[in-house]
Amino acid sequence: MNTADRCMETIRGIAKVLLLSRRPRIPKRTRGGRLIILANGPSLRRTIDENAAMLASEDTLAVNFAANAPEFKQLKPKFYVLADPHFFSGTDDDNLRSLWRRLSETDWGMTLAVPCRMRGKARRLLGDNSSVTLACFNDVGIEGFGPFCRFFFGIRLAMPRPRNVLIPSIMLGIWLGYADIYIAGADHSWLQGLSVTDDNEVVSIQNHFYSENDKERTRISHEYRGYRLHDIVNSMAVAFRSYHDIENFARRRNVNIFNSTPASYIDAFRRKSLTGKR
Repeated sequence: MNTADRCMETIRGIAKVLLLSRRPRIPKRTRGGRLIILANGPSLRRTIDENAAMLASEDTLAVNFAANAPEFKQLKPKFYVLADPHFFSGTDDDNLRSLWRRLSETDWGMTLAVPCRMRGKARRLLGDNSSVTLACFNDVGIEGFGPFCRFFFGIRLAMPRPRNVLIPSIMLGIWLGYADIYIAGADHSWLQGLSVTDDNEVVSIQNHFYSENDKERTRISHEYRGYRLHDIVNSMAVAFRSYHDIENFARRRNVNIFNSTPASYIDAFRRKSLTGKR
């Protein structure tokens, strides 16, 4: 990105913050400690099988449809993040109905973090559950000059462009004050799951550590219907670029981010297993 483009992105970012950002509601905690983010990639299956007891004893963060998996009540995550508008579209979908039912039945202390613009819908869908604290973050993605971006990241009014739920999850870990953030289950092997039909329809197969029903598999596989392949690949590139922006921000705040996912496509974070081995 040249200087002129950065100027335009900076101006655009200021406008987005002014128009879209709201007062975030993020719990305060003591500086330090470790947070393990459990992304839902297929490799998480092995991670849970090999480290279930350890994961259940540490601060963990789960995302998306993880609550529908049997391991949800076993691991008892301390944090849960939903970001995609699909999760707040109602309960007509069986998977969504199951998700919100299981979240509303959570009987341990957990913080559910959602975009601030979705906080009202999340409150209605969650119902009255004193075990779950509802937090909200600004999923306002900005780019531009580094100091400008880091300033708004630091005051929680914006973040690197949130192409997927892992981006706000890592930012939440930084904002919560954790010193070390480990990421498991972030395979990000999306390119392997892309194909194009004879009708030039782009199909995406995204595997997870849990099993989806036929309806959810169909929804995911046709998520990119109507999009062109180069637009989809560019969207993926946005996510990988955002990880580098997060790493730059985290290092300036003395936060360590480690990718514990075997064979992950993410190239921004240092590799380190959950047990401390590289």
